[in-house]
Amino acid sequence: MQRAGNAFTLAECREWAIRQGFPAFRGNQLFHHFHVERKRDILEAHVLPKAFRERAASLPVRTVQKIHRLASCDGSAKYLLALEDGAAIETVFMPYADRTTLCVSTQVGCRMGCTFCASTKAAFGRNLQAEEILEQVYRVEEWENTPITRIVLMGIGEPLDNFDEVLRFIHLVTAPEGKNLSERHITLSTCGIVPGIYRLMEEKLAINLAISLHATSDERRKRTMPIARRYGIAQVLDACDAYFAKTGRRISLEYALIQGENDREEDVQWMSTHLVGPQYHVNLIPLNTIEEFQGHSANVKAIARFAERL
Repeated sequence: MQRAGNAFTLAECREWAIRQGFPAFRGNQLFHHFHVERKRDILEAHVLPKAFRERAASLPVRTVQKIHRLASCDGSAKYLLALEDGAAIETVFMPYADRTTLCVSTQVGCRMGCTFCASTKAAFGRNLQAEEILEQVYRVEEWENTPITRIVLMGIGEPLDNFDEVLRFIHLVTAPEGKNLSERHITLSTCGIVPGIYRLMEEKLAINLAISLHATSDERRKRTMPIARRYGIAQVLDACDAYFAKTGRRISLEYALIQGENDREEDVQWMSTHLVGPQYHVNLIPLNTIEEFQGHSANVKAIARFAERL
């Protein structure tokens, strides 16, 4: 798939302008058109000379279209979005008193196969391009008429299974000349692709890392998360420790409480023994039940007891 113009970094915009025989600063203006003005049609960039616009019009520009917006009583909204090839993804807008968070998708479908997750029930289609991830941010800001101040890569897909495009997205959304979002306001969630964690660590980003743990033994984790057959919990935690040592960023361990499966006293004991130190934050989540998974969420009182014991 040809790289779209609205996925060019500032340096790439400048290089492209030079290759076309124009001054480098025209590349700055091209980047500004896509990432500050948030325009799609390059012919509308009248600050650029006509010859430049006509040349730049040959660059593909990818975007997303709104199919449906499902609103919640708490102010959050789930968007069903169409991509240019007809595939569909979703993104979720979550407003809070002190921030606005957007949960973005990184793939069409998911191949990780976690049994309790609705996102993996659709067949994997393809990876999203960086501009398709970024367009989720730009368009929801437009539709909600408010800036997004936090981004979580927790929508459809496994971010570390689409490493290069996710990394390009992070560089684009944090570019000082563009949206200029702080890296510290981005959280990447993974089911535990250990090589990807080490690779991400070497990028020396200040983003937050979230790991889907959901079990305290490899045997139980394998029952719901196929990735556990490749990487055991000890390997995942070793990668987390290395990530914290390299970046200083705390790791959030996502733990969906499934009644009778991972809400036992022995789970509390394992956590209190193995998840010790400033690098770990445990996020207890009530399971959102789906038809394809027979498990049930621990009840509210059980979750409260679990949290109190932990």
